[in-house]
Amino acid sequence: MQKLYTADYAYINDEFRKQGALLVEGDVIKASGDLDDLTALYPDADLIRWDGQAIVPGTVNAHNHSFQSLLRGIAIDKPFLEWRDQALYKYTPHLDEDAIYTGALLAFGEMLRYGVTTVCDFYYIHNGGTAYDEAVIKAANDLGIRLVFARTMYDWDGAPLAYRESIPDAVERTRSLAVKYQGNPMVTVHPAPHSPHAASPEMIQAGHRLAVELDTPYHIHVAEEMFEVEEILRDYGKRPIHYLDSLGVLDERMIAIHLVWLDDSEVELVGSRGGSLAYCPSSNMFLADGITRIPDLVKAGLNVSLGTDGACSNNRISVYEEMRMVAMLQKVARLDGTCVTASQAYKMGTANGGRALRLPVGSLDVGQYADFAAIDVHDLSLAPRNELFANMVYAMQPSAVKRVVVAGRTVYEAPSGILTVPERTIGGRVDALFEKLAKLV
Repeated sequence: MQKLYTADYAYINDEFRKQGALLVEGDVIKASGDLDDLTALYPDADLIRWDGQAIVPGTVNAHNHSFQSLLRGIAIDKPFLEWRDQALYKYTPHLDEDAIYTGALLAFGEMLRYGVTTVCDFYYIHNGGTAYDEAVIKAANDLGIRLVFARTMYDWDGAPLAYRESIPDAVERTRSLAVKYQGNPMVTVHPAPHSPHAASPEMIQAGHRLAVELDTPYHIHVAEEMFEVEEILRDYGKRPIHYLDSLGVLDERMIAIHLVWLDDSEVELVGSRGGSLAYCPSSNMFLADGITRIPDLVKAGLNVSLGTDGACSNNRISVYEEMRMVAMLQKVARLDGTCVTASQAYKMGTANGGRALRLPVGSLDVGQYADFAAIDVHDLSLAPRNELFANMVYAMQPSAVKRVVVAGRTVYEAPSGILTVPERTIGGRVDALFEKLAKLV
């Protein structure tokens, strides 16, 4: 059945169009344009009208750690290594498969309420198999969010045992999961060697080889903290980007996360190789990591997308928040109000994310997946309406998101607050989990 969605406005071809409309067939956008034109062309389509709202592309969260939503508010206001030890490392041994499922419900449910329709979950608590991985995938499926599962490959012996795998195990488990979900439009599996700090050179190369075999991107944290740069210099005699280049893995498949501490030569080199960055400005501020050189990386040719990172190193998981933050942080760092514009920030949170993940998401173009949201144009955070785009990027509050559609299916609707897994159910699971954890931690 064809469905014709229309609202007071629709963000089509980089502009808000009054009485814009989308024709959806199955899970794909088949046509977009003016309502009158599409009504004439498709008179039998089921008309769905959202008065007082604007249809916008779903946002793309290019980097998240879903289980960390359980640890929000724990170990706040700490240096990075203390935060890591008191939150991640302290609680990880006590998180079972059911807890992982609960954390993913919490993370993905909150994201849907804020207009995220695709999320990349960089996930690393494997506990010697793939059952915990499957718990995350089940949560995404139960809620209806589109998931890229970046399965972390981690062999640093300083990390909790549940994170660590041998290279053969990491490769085989990641491959088997990727093959299982191959062809599933709602779940894609990518290899993700954790970082030059937490994955050996051989593990990083194995992750890259697997990405080539599967024809996917691969994900890796790079130069998030200065101590990581110093470690790579000490151990390998090279800065992080040059080190990755020496391993033969610096190419268009790489989705690097953070890239805070790069010198000029690294900026030019990583930009020339055609990869992507998943930039997490709020997380970098929360952990006092530093400020990534976004204008320089864009100029060098890197595709910049946005991620929230985990909720215990950000506390909010809205990509609209990251749009605002990338622009504001770069402006103050450069003392240049023009260095990242609203239009650039918006594309980083939408179409650039789709490009990085190699998915047809992040715009309302024909052929894209039918992943979109409706925002209330009467929400006070969007007034005055004659500046709707600017206010969406710089001012909009989560209360403005009223409906979310993923793959042509409505998965969130306000004011009832209906998710496919009710919020009270998710909240009750979190409360019960922490009653249990209070006796263990």
